[in-house]
Amino acid sequence: MAVALVLLVLLAADAVVPAKDSLLNVCIDAKHHKSEPGPEGKLHEQCSPWKDKACCTANTSLEAHKDQSNLYNFNWNHCGVMPPKCKRHFIQDMCLYECSPNLGPWIDQVDSSWRRERILHVPLCKEDCEEWWKDCKDSLTCKENWHKGWNWATGTNRCPWGSMCRPFSEVFPRPKDLCEKIWSNSYKYSPEQRGSGRCIQMWFDPAHGNPNVAVAKYYAWKKRSSPAQEDNVAPESDQAACALPCSVLLLLPLALALLPEVAGGCGVPRMGVPAVAL
Repeated sequence: MAVALVLLVLLAADAVVPAKDSLLNVCIDAKHHKSEPGPEGKLHEQCSPWKDKACCTANTSLEAHKDQSNLYNFNWNHCGVMPPKCKRHFIQDMCLYECSPNLGPWIDQVDSSWRRERILHVPLCKEDCEEWWKDCKDSLTCKENWHKGWNWATGTNRCPWGSMCRPFSEVFPRPKDLCEKIWSNSYKYSPEQRGSGRCIQMWFDPAHGNPNVAVAKYYAWKKRSSPAQEDNVAPESDQAACALPCSVLLLLPLALALLPEVAGGCGVPRMGVPAVAL
């Protein structure tokens, strides 16, 4: 009887205590990321929206704002000085990548000397891509994919031999090209707009909360759903109460088999079993 009662208590507890979601509130396993998100006293300038729950440290946020930081020895000014209005988008991009705990649904495994995970096909909001392209279209670069192919002979990235510096508008004819090609498909151009709950924002006002939390929840649910699942079905948070944890389903037959024993031992007719007080 005691064993059966313990099983029932465990089953009930498992049903009401959700397991930690491996796609939500996580940090990328990479060179400068923290092992898990947490508050930071102060993050530098454009990284500050993530200070309440960040995957980056204050020092990382400071380095992200330098023209040639110690993070990756990457030089934004490889084709002359990058205008500030363009550079701010790359800083914001860096802050999102280093600091956000809301990129779990798009984390992909990689075999690299400096990281074990990357992001792939993050749906970036339409306005973020278009403003990035608009503010950078007259800036110069010599490469379409900035992840690889640089000349690192001096310890920092320089244009490959034989390449020419051209305006962004020639290298990336459309906002979609810029967002998707510059970091090896880390981002995907989304037709969705900011505030839709269906795309990740690089820019947001933390005073109104982090809109990417809801976006990550939606795509985490969608990733686990059938490919045929319609977009208008309620997200994971609304359906959680309808789904039983796996452990409940596995132990349910055993619990049902032991219920008669519990009923008999407690002197209660087998037609009705008393509820277990938690």
